[in-house]
Parts: sequence; structure tokens; C-alpha cells
Amino acid sequence: MNIRPVEPTELPQLFALLQAKAAFDGCPESLRATVATLHDALFAQRPLAHALVAEIDGRLVGMATYYSIFSSFIAKPGLWLDDLYVYEDFRGQNIGRKPLTRLCQLAREGGCGRVDWHVSALNERGIQFYQSIGATISANSRLARLDEGAIQKMARE
Repeated sequence: MNIRPVEPTELPQLFALLQAKAAFDGCPESLRATVATLHDALFAQRPLAHALVAEIDGRLVGMATYYSIFSSFIAKPGLWLDDLYVYEDFRGQNIGRKPLTRLCQLAREGGCGRVDWHVSALNERGIQFYQSIGATISANSRLARLDEGAIQKMARE
């Protein structure tokens, strides 16, 4: 298995992983990205995000997307793990752990104080996995979101 940054020619395979992740999360309709918009985001002069892929025998079987964040509480940068996904046929082989290991190496190299992400309260297997690698699952916070419509409405005030 090889963990590495995604290549531009592999964006259709990355998009397929994102489609599978959206279906796994029970919200396939929320996936609005396209191969073209992924290219624009990941391969711009100043990329908005990054993607690591897990490759086995030339096939992408998993991915982790992430971007930089900053915590004013600790006055340090961090990384936000946006999506982590491994095709179901390949789970249980430590494939999900490898991109997280690489992400932590990148965080250490970048002087990051933390790596954050969300996990669904319904994803018991994911919660167990994250706890097994030392993650703290907070019961005290909830995701708050303004979608594009709400952003436009609030910006007009």
C-alpha cells in the first residue's frame, strides 16, 4: 500500500471515493463537487485543500482530504481532516490508519498543535477506531453551519 498526494489524473477516482463517502454518510445529494471543481481547489497556485490517497496495486481504495486551520486558543496552526474514507471491501486492513499517520506527520512538520475532524454520533465503528488511535470525541460540541443561502442572507444585513 502506498499513501501519497492525489495526482490530477486521479481526480475521477477521488471523486468516486467522495461519492461512496457521501452515500455512506447517508447524504449523497449533498455532494456538489465535480472533478473540475476538485481540480480547481486542490491544484490551484494556492490550494484550498489537499488529498492523500491510499493506493493498492494501482487502485485508489481510500482517501483523506484536509486543509489548514488556526486555533487562537493555542495560537498554533492545525489541520482539519475533512473526509476520511476507505472502500468497504478494504476496511479492517489498517488502510484508514495510514493516511491519518501521514496527516500527523505533516502536522508535526508544520508545527501544528492539533488535528480536528467531525465524526457522526451514529458511526460507532468510526468512533471506536478514532478512540483507539488516541482521539478524544467531544460530546460537548455540535456542528453549526451556514449554507450558501444563509451566508448570502446574513451578508445582506
